[in-house]
Amino acid sequence: MHSVRGDRAELTGEAAKHLRQVLRAERGQVFEISDNQNVYLAEIQGFGKDQVHFRVLEKLAPVAVPVRVRLLVSLIKFDRFEWVLEKSVELGVEAIIPVSSERSGKGLDLAAWKRLERWRRIVLESSQQARRAHLPEVSLPLEFERAINLEGKYRYFLDEQSATAQPILACLPDACLRTSSDIVCILLGPEGGWTEQERARAAAAGWMPVSLGPQVLRAETAAIAALAIVTSAWDFSRRQQPGLTMDT
Repeated sequence: MHSVRGDRAELTGEAAKHLRQVLRAERGQVFEISDNQNVYLAEIQGFGKDQVHFRVLEKLAPVAVPVRVRLLVSLIKFDRFEWVLEKSVELGVEAIIPVSSERSGKGLDLAAWKRLERWRRIVLESSQQARRAHLPEVSLPLEFERAINLEGKYRYFLDEQSATAQPILACLPDACLRTSSDIVCILLGPEGGWTEQERARAAAAGWMPVSLGPQVLRAETAAIAALAIVTSAWDFSRRQQPGLTMDT
């Protein structure tokens, strides 16, 4: 992210190095930049040691996010988890939270600590590409028990193997009740699915079991499908009720 003051902006550290040394940025080039509050169009004015200096040309309209979604994903192979990171940012997720569940791959929770900085770079790059004004968060893994205690107005427990799970569309609130300030949590299991004990704990904690239908989906596919359904539903409500306030 950039530091913006008036019509001047500055990028520092590794991001500045990447822009100059990898992308071969030059004076006069124009980029979209963000200070985690707004998005701007800015022109490179010069370089310092691990710094890139910009002149702000104009403030841009950020892409509107219709709802605050927190995506809790049981740890899966890192290449596929990183794909979820990239695509979920494009779909407007507010936070991505890795979860260590009983059937998560062995050792992934410990290895995740070493990947956190890489994951945050992926989120930053995807956020910039998607013109997000606010940088989504990606956290260290949470144990399942802590994850199910996270707060949210609507909390959906994706479980294709549950006999009681209803289609996710049928479990969304009425359109007139949806607002952009709602916090929606979506919790997805690993490739091996949830254990009966985890199902019972989630139900006791107040999570609603939901399904995406009869198809057999990989974990990363299910994550993006569920997120797309939720954000589309809230976006539909926004379009039907233009008086609603919007967060970005």
